[in-house]
Amino acid sequence: MTEGPTHGPRRPAEPQSGPESEPGRPRVRLFLEQPLGEGQPLVLPAPAAHYLAAVMRMPQGAEVAVFNGRDGEWRARIEQLAKKAGALRCLRQTAPQTDPPDLWLLFAPLKKARTDFLVEKATELGVARIVPVGTAFTNAERVRRDRLQAHAVEAAEQCGATHVPTVEELRPLARMLADWPGERALYWADETLAGAAAIQPPPGPAAILIGPEGGFSPDERTRLEALPFVRKLALGPRILRAETAAVAAITLWQAAVGDWADAGA
Repeated sequence: MTEGPTHGPRRPAEPQSGPESEPGRPRVRLFLEQPLGEGQPLVLPAPAAHYLAAVMRMPQGAEVAVFNGRDGEWRARIEQLAKKAGALRCLRQTAPQTDPPDLWLLFAPLKKARTDFLVEKATELGVARIVPVGTAFTNAERVRRDRLQAHAVEAAEQCGATHVPTVEELRPLARMLADWPGERALYWADETLAGAAAIQPPPGPAAILIGPEGGFSPDERTRLEALPFVRKLALGPRILRAETAAVAAITLWQAAVGDWADAGA
């Protein structure tokens, strides 16, 4: 995963509401790939130090929220800060580690801004893994995994998540299907289906597959239809853009058996 801010000035993370929030919660959240615990010293990488000092203009002694994807969220105090370096110290845990359900998102990369949007929203909605896949009609032949991982980090910082989904390197869909773990259901958002948007998945590992703008090729459709772990998924009466389909499919799955369903129980 990518450590700290990696792509320029960002919005400060807004305070979150809900059962895990606390009064006076810091307005800035940072992802740091370092161990977190009471009294733990933390070294700020240069981009994070620049963000706090030059962008947010935070003074020494101010407090921020930090998380690493493993140890929950912690409140930390700024002990030293310059434009290219700094140090924090962990004070106390403010939220436990909460991982999303074991849900993967497979998608054919889109144009840059739309792919960024898709990764951001998938992180906010709660997926464990994001896998770009190459298909016959995929427009992008390569993706910048590091840039997409940075977008996932920023989305987690903004939405209050303590987990950051791993963004994988681009893989051919055929190879992904050949190596597929049979116990993981694959929900294929089939653009040719028009019907009630509904999903009734059994609990367990799952993945959602979103195709490219041109849909899947006849050969790809034939192969998907023949695989026993693939289940077709309708997303309503209208044809959706790929990034909209991803948001809709994740939402349906989360509401049915994901942590949205648990939250409402």
